[in-house]
Amino acid sequence: MAAPLAVLAAAWHLPERSTPLSEIPALTPQERETMNGLGIERVLADDALGDHDLAAAAARQVLADAALRPEDVDALILVESRAPQDLLTSEATRLQDALGLQDALTFSVGGLGCASLTPALLTARGLLAADPALRHVLVAHGSKPATPGRYRHPVTLNGDSGQALVLARTGPVRVLDLLQETNGSYWDLFRVDFRDRPVAEWREECRDTAAYSFRLAVESRNRLRGLLERLMERSGMRAGDLAGLAVQNLSAGGHAFVQDALGVELLPSCTENLRRYGHLGSNDSLLNLYTAREDKHLADGDRVVVVSTSPVAAWSMLLAEIGDGQTAHLL
Repeated sequence: MAAPLAVLAAAWHLPERSTPLSEIPALTPQERETMNGLGIERVLADDALGDHDLAAAAARQVLADAALRPEDVDALILVESRAPQDLLTSEATRLQDALGLQDALTFSVGGLGCASLTPALLTARGLLAADPALRHVLVAHGSKPATPGRYRHPVTLNGDSGQALVLARTGPVRVLDLLQETNGSYWDLFRVDFRDRPVAEWREECRDTAAYSFRLAVESRNRLRGLLERLMERSGMRAGDLAGLAVQNLSAGGHAFVQDALGVELLPSCTENLRRYGHLGSNDSLLNLYTAREDKHLADGDRVVVVSTSPVAAWSMLLAEIGDGQTAHLL
């Protein structure tokens, strides 16, 4: 039986600055029409903050919320950025130095785009299971779009955010199960051709929009249904036992797609955060869960499935239970 995993504390750094859709530059008429139908009114955007700044701000906040000193953090896992500021440097140890975590085991994970939080959670669970002396794992990510235009046609509009989690064996949000699947045939469905191009000319390009809109959509529906079925079977639950879904904020259409595919209502926070923030990479699913918790839409004992997807393609589901943080749940 697997070792327990829980979120002891979670924090986000959301920039105060935001940009309305009307100020998003350099779009074709078709792209602007699609973007205007995403269900996003504004997108968080602060060009003065890089991915490191966003991750560091969230990490400092979560350590303060958890009343942890630097020496209390046993491991630091950085979810890597999509476009690092410099080549050959270590983003992970840069954050370690900024936070003063000199004794923490430090490294980065990623490679799955908007679903890259899942590898960090799986790794943290493994560390806690493997070493009884290890108590706290800090997971941090600064989500910054790879291109200045922020728009990924025909998918979403990307904003800025920082997220940090303190993971332990007990906590107020317990991770009861975690599943992930990938399909490598979509590894380059979206890409940015950046070599020998100034940053101002970087654009996210879809290799095959028909593959994204149709073939990947059908596979995503099947994958998500299969994952939910496995998750419910492993936990002895039915989908009707869930208090809701926390999903990524890609678009209103994406929300409807997941809700229809799984037959479970989305948490109200998903729609509201989509409207206010835009897509926040791998940060927005848990943000939606915690927003619903703070808004009293979730109560102790409620169980929620957190869904993450990525066009690379990757799909993951996390079964979370809201609780008092005093009991270690076994998978």
